[in-house]
Amino acid sequence: MKNLRALLSIALLSIFMAGCLNYEQTTSLKIDGSGSMFIHYWTKWKTDKDTLLIDNLGIFKKDDVTKEFTSPYCKIKNIDVYKDFQDTTVHAKIEIEFPSFDSLNYMKVFKGSKFELKQGSENLKIFSQFVQPFATGFGIDSKKYHITYIYYIPGDIISHNADELSNNKLTWNFTLDQLGTGKSLEATFRPFRLKETPTWIFVLALSVLTVVFVFLFKKKKK
Repeated sequence: MKNLRALLSIALLSIFMAGCLNYEQTTSLKIDGSGSMFIHYWTKWKTDKDTLLIDNLGIFKKDDVTKEFTSPYCKIKNIDVYKDFQDTTVHAKIEIEFPSFDSLNYMKVFKGSKFELKQGSENLKIFSQFVQPFATGFGIDSKKYHITYIYYIPGDIISHNADELSNNKLTWNFTLDQLGTGKSLEATFRPFRLKETPTWIFVLALSVLTVVFVFLFKKKKK
């Protein structure tokens, strides 16, 4: 499973199945560049033969998935591979913690993804990830393959090329035919200031102290 190649190989399933592949990657960044990532991909099967083919591909085998995401620089928090017989889907879920954003580049599965978090002008930071092109062939309908990238950014977002922005959450949605020669996910943001204590904290603390003093004063008066 090199460069998510195993995810590509699941395209062969479309020859046998009418199902589609869904891939979601959710990343939460911290100001120091560390963070966490949650990956979830799944597909459907129609017959027992389909499940055998899925097993042979390896992308839904826990040991194989673990090897691809193992890195000396990142920590695997959890890997869960399972089948849901109610809706005939098979799933893989991976939770990762990383000490720095660029350390993700050392995972086999992300080779060529070009994770980067760099300093910009005026105390701004710029992050980017390259989404590599997928070549399916075999007359497969690439519109059936849905890919979603979600990033939680630790600051005020100044500019971006995402499809959706909600507070500090950025979302990109693709089908394989939209990737073309690849896409770069990018955003520029002004990091939150951790050293500065928000005003509302002082107001809340003052209110609590006022209530305590009033309570003690009334108690003493009695």
